[in-house]
Amino acid sequence: MRRIAIVGAGQAGLQLALGLLEGKGGERAVDYEVTVYAARPPEEIRAGRIGSTQVMFEPALALERAAGLHLWEEETPWMSGLRLVVSDPPGVPAAALDAVMEQPAQSVDQRVKTARWLELLEERGGRAVYGSVAPADLERIAGGHDLTVVATGRGPLSEVFARDERHSPHDRPQRVLAAAYVHGMTFLPAPGGMCGRINPVAGYGEFFSLTGTTLGGTCGMLLWEGVPGGPFDCWRDNPGPDEVVGRSLELMRAHLPWEYELSAGMEPTDAGAVLTGAFTPVVRHPVAEVAPGTFVLGMADAVVLNDPVAGQGANTAARCADGYLRAITGHGERPFDRTWMLRTFAAFWEYARHVTAFSNLLLGPPPEHVRRVLAAAAEHPEVARRYVAGYADPAGLRDWLLDADRADAYLAAVTGSARGA
Repeated sequence: MRRIAIVGAGQAGLQLALGLLEGKGGERAVDYEVTVYAARPPEEIRAGRIGSTQVMFEPALALERAAGLHLWEEETPWMSGLRLVVSDPPGVPAAALDAVMEQPAQSVDQRVKTARWLELLEERGGRAVYGSVAPADLERIAGGHDLTVVATGRGPLSEVFARDERHSPHDRPQRVLAAAYVHGMTFLPAPGGMCGRINPVAGYGEFFSLTGTTLGGTCGMLLWEGVPGGPFDCWRDNPGPDEVVGRSLELMRAHLPWEYELSAGMEPTDAGAVLTGAFTPVVRHPVAEVAPGTFVLGMADAVVLNDPVAGQGANTAARCADGYLRAITGHGERPFDRTWMLRTFAAFWEYARHVTAFSNLLLGPPPEHVRRVLAAAAEHPEVARRYVAGYADPAGLRDWLLDADRADAYLAAVTGSARGA
């Protein structure tokens, strides 16, 4: 029996914990005693504020489904299409594309998911310890376990991992965020489901609208990503749900009138249906020494924290949990030493580096070749489908969108123009 501690009870930490417990007493050569350190118990999570506007694409959903963890598939609406309207200048659509996803996506309120997964953890024989964990506690926790994984990307715990300057171009938040869950938002149909919407506004930021499942059933989910100092940066006073919805409608009416038409009757789903804040995207070194010769391993947001502008947070966490699970169960009785930790993270980084590159691309002013891609996507469904497919698998963007010469070569092949016009 190997003792595993996981500090953090979000998508990554709980998916890993439940995966380790799934095969207990079965075909595995090794069983695992799993302890999850969670800030809050299920009842407090359900009664608290939302944690994100996560959307999970099929590759991540498939991982949950295979582990018996995608428990809300039947009641959650499908997002099978994506509409992207670029405003440049603000208020004036410069390009609009509609694409059907190769496979649909879903979004489940993290309050619903993590609360139920914590209950499932104990049902499967795991142990949950509730309360805050400080960096100073890691020495004690790691000393009592064969492996300790830190799976929380916010606050002091994540800071035990040193910043990786090579992969961290930002030293301050790139967006000021506001999210809300609402009733009364209209969604456009797409084949097999509904259409999610993305609205980048030049110099201002982005507005996203999704459909998903919350505590009371189906809802709309909206997210503002405001460039600091711009008109979308109006959330720093930590407004409540009614205020966020009211300001959202004002912003839509002024800058996104086509969105206002679909949202004029919206209202918050519940008293906790809002989240505001800002954070600095960062990549950190994955291993920290918490006592002489005692190491802990970071995972997901704890070591690769991206802005949600690319919609990758929960998807990357699910991929990380799956990779770490396979690395742990394939390691047998051998020590989880620093070399193993570095190798395990390196395998995850082979995927996560593409997510980081895509997220950072979207945070800056769009390069000219990306402008050409979006303009072509508005006219050529093939280009639109390929661009949208990048949200499900950002690694697929490496060979074209993330490289100007390859992007222009692709556009030339599709459109017959040397500049993709």
